[in-house]
Amino acid sequence: MSCLLAGLREAPVEVTAVVSVSDDGGSSGRLRKDFDMAPPGDIRNCLLALSGQEPLWARLLDYRFQESELAGHSLGNLLITALTRVTGDFDLAIRELNRLLHVQGRVLPANGGKLTLIGTHTDGTKSTGEGMIARSGKPIASIEARPRIDEPAADVAQAIEEADLIVFGPGSLFTSIIPPLLIEGIRRRVFESPAHKVYIANIMTQPGETDDMGLVDHLDALERHAGDPIIDQVLAHDGSIPDDLLASYSRQGSIPVVYEGGLEHREIRVSVADLIDRGATSARHHSEILGQMICDLALAGVGKTV
Repeated sequence: MSCLLAGLREAPVEVTAVVSVSDDGGSSGRLRKDFDMAPPGDIRNCLLALSGQEPLWARLLDYRFQESELAGHSLGNLLITALTRVTGDFDLAIRELNRLLHVQGRVLPANGGKLTLIGTHTDGTKSTGEGMIARSGKPIASIEARPRIDEPAADVAQAIEEADLIVFGPGSLFTSIIPPLLIEGIRRRVFESPAHKVYIANIMTQPGETDDMGLVDHLDALERHAGDPIIDQVLAHDGSIPDDLLASYSRQGSIPVVYEGGLEHREIRVSVADLIDRGATSARHHSEILGQMICDLALAGVGKTV
């Protein structure tokens, strides 16, 4: 999601990012366990993507320590942890950081407390936690969250209700894009919203999470968890991928996410373009191209993007 947000930072639209906080690995996982708080990493990335501060701030807050007991922690994660302790509330800490970082729009946690994902695999077995789900090596049939959360914070609910455009992705399908829909109040509001709803397909599959899944498989999983057909339009990459990147991803078991038809009868518009960032060392979307496409859609509906 942070890639898209970076492309929307200067756009003439009102942006609200609703971010799932369920990570249990790396720095975020350690802070989640040590301080009994929601993991800060995904939120940090989105805050920095929309920050209106000078670039040095982003570099500073993204700085990751390499030695001592701080090894692996980013300064931004530690700042969120400290602010959570000072304010006594993770949601409030994130809202204060929106102000301190001059965020162009808003970044809001979908859930303020710790959320644990439970994956059910196609063989009926279950894996608990993002890390275990990915490491299981088994196809994922469904995702659920514990504890159950019925309603999001009031500003999250309001953002969805007022949105003219609702965008899903890009990002990890089962552990980033789908989890907000596991909150019933979010799922219901998204379904009831008259906003145009767009799914941005990943460029490559994610090992351990979406192995061998095509674009329609990704979309089916998203709508299955939404409980109803919700997507009006899909944006997908339709250009070449550099050979060196393909080779690198292939060694990890990752393949391109390809649209091979199948949505014509579902009244879903499919828009394809060359979306890859050819200056990057990974197969990621070009933030400015993607941001412009989303901005154009938002302005066509004159509005707010969530």
